Amino acid sequence: MADGGARQGILSLTIKDKNALYAAFMDYVQGGGLFIPTNKQYSLGDEVFMLLSLMNESERIPVAGKIIWITPVGAEGSRSTGVGVQFNEQDGGAARAKIETYLAGSAASGRPTHTM
Repeated sequence: MADGGARQGILSLTIKDKNALYAAFMDYVQGGGLFIPTNKQYSLGDEVFMLLSLMNESERIPVAGKIIWITPVGAEGSRSTGVGVQFNEQDGGAARAKIETYLAGSAASGRPTHTM
C-alpha cells in the first residue's frame, strides 16, 4: 500500500467461550492482543478500533490497537485468515485484565492458538 499513512478500521469480535478466547488471545504481545478473523485487507501498523464482546456480557469493550500480525488467505496449516491486534496501552490494560481473568489457569496450557 502506498497511501502514506495508517488506515483506520473498526473491527467487531464476539467471543462466547473460553476455548475461542484462548485461541484468539495473544498474551506474548506487550499490552496484550487478540487475533481477529477477517477477510478485510490491512497492513502492519494500521490503527484499528475494536468492539469486543466477551462471554455473553452485555457490555462491549472498546479497544484501540494496531495491526501487528497478518494471516493471509491460504496460509499454511489451514490457519484462519485474519489479523492480530496489539492493544493500545492508553486503556490502562482493561481489556487484557478482563481476558486474563477469564483465562486464569489456562494461559500456559501449551494448546495451539491462531497465531502460535
